[in-house]
Amino acid sequence: MKVELPIIVEGRYDKSKLSSLVEAEIIVTGGFHIYRDRETMALIRRLARESKIIILTDSDRAGFQIRRYIAGAVPADRVVHIYVPEILGKEKRKAAPGAQGILGVEGIPAEILRKAFLDAGVAVTDAGEPPASSHPPITKANLYALGLCGGPDSALRRRALQRRLGLPQGLSANALPGVLSRIISLEDLTALVRELSSQKGE
Repeated sequence: MKVELPIIVEGRYDKSKLSSLVEAEIIVTGGFHIYRDRETMALIRRLARESKIIILTDSDRAGFQIRRYIAGAVPADRVVHIYVPEILGKEKRKAAPGAQGILGVEGIPAEILRKAFLDAGVAVTDAGEPPASSHPPITKANLYALGLCGGPDSALRRRALQRRLGLPQGLSANALPGVLSRIISLEDLTALVRELSSQKGE
């Protein structure tokens, strides 16, 4: 299923689980690392200015603490909260259950996660349907054409672009198109890349 709103989750295993279920932009907080990660918080605030954001964290104490921290950093009307039920158990990759003995997002069955999205009133479409954005999405092919991936200097070019746009340096080439699609048009991106290249004397 396709979800138009960006989704904020705690960890990379949560992102991996969601990526097998939904087509969406997924931002990872790194758990409590988000308290020190100014770049990712700045990105979350920026995304919240462009559209609502979804917060989906574990249903344990830590998850609710992280949820409150993120929700408190953006206007309340820009947040959609999705909650998963408290299910006793442990994730397959773990040797022992968590402190409270309940499954995190990564361990929640797919059908229950899907129901959580629907119960929260999140608009869900088939993954094959085109996006409802005001301009065409930026693709990895666009990044390749602009020299932002696939070339010897691509990583340096991406870092320069991300610095200019105030995006986290940790964003990968795979994650970058979805984020860029929400904050800049392809035309403006092309002009910005050319400007950055000219400043380097290319």
